[in-house]
Amino acid sequence: MKIAVVGATGLVGTKMLQVLEERNFPVTELIPVASAKSVGKKVSFKNKEYTVVSADEAIKMKPAIAIFSAGGNTSLELAPKFAAAGIFVIDNSSAWRMDPTKKLVIPEINAHELTADDLIIANPNCSTIQMLVAIAPLHRAYGIARLVISTYQSVTGTGVKALRQLENEERASVEADNYPSLPDIDRAYPHQIYRNCIPQCDVFTDNGYTKEEMKMVNETRKILGDNYIMATATTVRVPVTGGHSESVNIEFHKEYEIADVRKILTEAPGCVVVDNPAKSEYPMALTANGRDEVFVGRIRRDESREKCLNLWIVSDNLRKGAATNAIQIAEYLLKQGMVK
Repeated sequence: MKIAVVGATGLVGTKMLQVLEERNFPVTELIPVASAKSVGKKVSFKNKEYTVVSADEAIKMKPAIAIFSAGGNTSLELAPKFAAAGIFVIDNSSAWRMDPTKKLVIPEINAHELTADDLIIANPNCSTIQMLVAIAPLHRAYGIARLVISTYQSVTGTGVKALRQLENEERASVEADNYPSLPDIDRAYPHQIYRNCIPQCDVFTDNGYTKEEMKMVNETRKILGDNYIMATATTVRVPVTGGHSESVNIEFHKEYEIADVRKILTEAPGCVVVDNPAKSEYPMALTANGRDEVFVGRIRRDESREKCLNLWIVSDNLRKGAATNAIQIAEYLLKQGMVK
C-alpha cells in the first residue's frame, strides 16, 4: 500500500511517520511530500530512506491515502487534486473541518459515519480531539447543555519555530543578564513564552475570541451532532513541550452520579482515568508526552451549580491531537475495506 505524507518534513509530519511505523501500518511504499524547497531531501522510515517529492509527482505515483499536515492554504489547493485522482485525503489543517460536505472525524466517536465517497476527511483540532474523546460518552449518557473550557497548550501546537523560541529563551535566560530583550531570538509569539503564559492561541476574531477558541466551540457541535450545546473557551499557551491540558466544566441536561461518571470514563475507548488525589495522582502533560491515550482526572462535582461536573483532560497534542488520530482514521478505512 502506497501512503503519501504531505508535509513530511514538518513537526507533525515527522510525528506521522513515527506513528505509522509504531502502529505497523502496512505501508509498502512511503511517498513523502513537502514544499519545493524540501524536494530532494531524504526522510527515514522503517530503516529506509525515501526522497521527498512534489505533490504533482506524488499524485502520479497513485497512493491509496494521503495524510496532510501542510497548512490550510496548501490543503485547500492540493487536497482536491489528490481526491480527484481517487486518493483518500486525511487532512490535519483547519481547511475542511467546518465544510458541511466533509466529515470531521474522531475514530472513537464517529468513524462509522465515513463512506467510500468521503475522499477528503478532516482531522479535528488537537484540543477538540482530546476533550471529546473524554466527554462524548458523557454526552450520550447525560446530554451536554454547556461547556466552559480553559486550555493550557504546549508550544509544539504552534510548530517548530515556537519550540525553538522557548528553547532559545530558556538558554538566553541562563546565559545573559539582559534577557528578555534579546534581538537575536526568532519569535513565533508576540511575547516571551519562557516562564510565561500567553492567553492567545491563534489570531483573534471579530468577537474577541481566538480562532482556536472558536474551533473548540464549532467543532464540538459538529462532531457531537448537536448545535444546541452552549460552549465558551479560553485557550492559553504555556511553556510546555509535551502535551495540552484542559480544565473542562460540563453542565448536563440530566443529573449524574460521580461513580457512574467514573465508570463511563474508565470504559471509554482511548481514555485512561488517573484520579487519586490522596496520592497526588492526576494527569499531567509530562506523563502524557509520547502516549496516544487521553488522560482524565480531577473528576469532581461542581458544587456551585446543579448537574455540573469538573474534569481535567490531558493528551499529547502531536500524537492523539494530530498524527495518531489521522493514522487511526486510515486504519479504519483499511479495516472497512475502503482502501486496499
